[in-house]
Amino acid sequence: MNKKLISILLILLSLSCTKARASHIVGGEVTYQFIKDSVVGLYKYNIYSVSISIYEDCLNGQPEAIAEDDPAYIAAYTSIGGASNLYFKDSMFHTSAINLPANFQNACVANIPATCLIKKTFTKRYAFLAISGGYVISYQRCCRNGAVVNVLNPDQNGSTYYCTIPGSFPNNSAVFKFEPAQIICLNNPLSYDNSATDADGDSLSYGFAPALNCCEGGSTVKPFPPLGPPFDSVAYVSGFSSQAPLTAFPALQIDPKTGLITGTPNRIGRYLVTVYCNEYRDGILINTIKREFQYVVTSCTKVVVADIPQYSSDFNTYIVDCSDYNVNFVNTSKGGFSYHWDFGVPGVANDTSSDFEPTFSYPDTGTFTVKLVVNPGSTCPDSITRLVKVYPKFHAAFSDSGQQCPGAPISFKDMSSSTIKPIIFWKWSFGDGDSSMEQNPVYSYLYGGSFNVTLISENIKDCIDTVVRQVIIDEFKPFAGNDTFIVKGEEILFNATGGTQYTWTPSINLSDTTIYDPLGIYPDTGTFVYYVHVISPYGCVGDDTVQVTVVNKAAFFVPTAFSPDGDGLNDIFRPVAVGYRSMSYFRVFNRWGQQVFFSNNLESGWDGTFKGVKAEIGTYYWEMSYIDRFGKKAFLKGDVELLR
Repeated sequence: MNKKLISILLILLSLSCTKARASHIVGGEVTYQFIKDSVVGLYKYNIYSVSISIYEDCLNGQPEAIAEDDPAYIAAYTSIGGASNLYFKDSMFHTSAINLPANFQNACVANIPATCLIKKTFTKRYAFLAISGGYVISYQRCCRNGAVVNVLNPDQNGSTYYCTIPGSFPNNSAVFKFEPAQIICLNNPLSYDNSATDADGDSLSYGFAPALNCCEGGSTVKPFPPLGPPFDSVAYVSGFSSQAPLTAFPALQIDPKTGLITGTPNRIGRYLVTVYCNEYRDGILINTIKREFQYVVTSCTKVVVADIPQYSSDFNTYIVDCSDYNVNFVNTSKGGFSYHWDFGVPGVANDTSSDFEPTFSYPDTGTFTVKLVVNPGSTCPDSITRLVKVYPKFHAAFSDSGQQCPGAPISFKDMSSSTIKPIIFWKWSFGDGDSSMEQNPVYSYLYGGSFNVTLISENIKDCIDTVVRQVIIDEFKPFAGNDTFIVKGEEILFNATGGTQYTWTPSINLSDTTIYDPLGIYPDTGTFVYYVHVISPYGCVGDDTVQVTVVNKAAFFVPTAFSPDGDGLNDIFRPVAVGYRSMSYFRVFNRWGQQVFFSNNLESGWDGTFKGVKAEIGTYYWEMSYIDRFGKKAFLKGDVELLR
């Protein structure tokens, strides 16, 4: 066949692949099998049988779209120096097409959903030159089912399936044991074995992976050749991701060691889910196979459902019991009339119960696999397994030490005890909004009060405990009293607060320097500043000052200006009285004669507002009536400047 004819055929192939979109394809995977090696001249080749498997929805898919899956186009790319280079491209016709059973038993499902699923496999042998970089085999098809709810624009984007073939040594890819679940029942616990086998005995691990995109916008339905790496992930709808591909409680999980997928889907819909199986040899990752599939969650309720709830965040774990060896089991199964529990103690035959919700005492610490069979031996039994982790005893506790005063360091010490060591996690909440992740933190409170201190600790076996204790910090505020004016010859009784021990300095004019309320007697004028040293019952220490101004005769001191700007200085306008018995009233007026403030208390003053609004800058007028020390009534007035 000449080159011109080959080119025409390739053009016809590429044109024919744009007709029908692959909304009927609900999943796929790529695997391979080593056949032999072969030497041709100076070159060594490894012969592999490469298989592309796609899953076709033959219930809702269009027959012409299904027919156009033949041929499948693949491409092989080398990875040399980090670059992706086309090694070959080819077309493959399917070698098998199997109608997969729905795997539902009529007697055990209330309403059997209609299903039709074809697994179409394309297999062909290829020779790969033995090179160090290896090969990537890719297959691409557009587009996805528009009903997929966890991916953005599924009907405008397609799928990429691929695998990696080592170039320098032979390998057989892992192969999934079971076909994917076609229908998942709403609000029923899912337990699906997604494990694989490996002909080489390599180590396998499992997880969820992003689904891979192709053919954005649907411009090319069957790319020829399919593109090589790197491949883009699909865009997930908000609230979904590759690790949380569908709505479920408990959440969908996959055991990385066994490949068991569990969870209880609680929302109807079609969800794109991709799982991977990593293949390790001598601790080195040599290949990853992925299976993409659309899980359909529907209300096909099973007649009998075995269920043990999952109260732990650990994978498939009923409970982590850290208090004792006795475990109380909760049974949330449906449709049951008889039950058989096996509590999973190795080498023991009588660790069973037929109670609906039994209690079992474990002989030792450890992780045990509990199995519940509902209606054993009947037409419609069901079973479930959960892990129970028994690691008593674990108890959170702590102590604290230090001076219980504002600003003083308090040392918190973890006193948690655990049979299984080590303890690996601590979270402290100090009761005032601050926290720490240290084992033994040191913390200072800015102010006094009662604080509920919480410690959450956890050991290596996921035992968690919480303890709450009240820590009291002294509300220590040493106060010597308010500054004051008095008339010569008068006395003043001090009244310091904040503690139980007081020391006044200097001692001039004081009756006693070691009590909270000494008497001050002032025969002459002057200004006297006193310092009081205060010690609280908790041992908190502090100082404060008070000023006594002694004048020659009774007087009123009225400011000529004030600035109510909230800076704590000169914010209030009020008279200061020395040697007067009481005040009848104190009033302030604006320039229009409106009264903006009134008081009959010497301690109160005007804050510069009128009817809740800041008063204007300017001159205001005041007047007051008072009674002097001899009982005579008098009157004063003046003006004040309001500044801001």
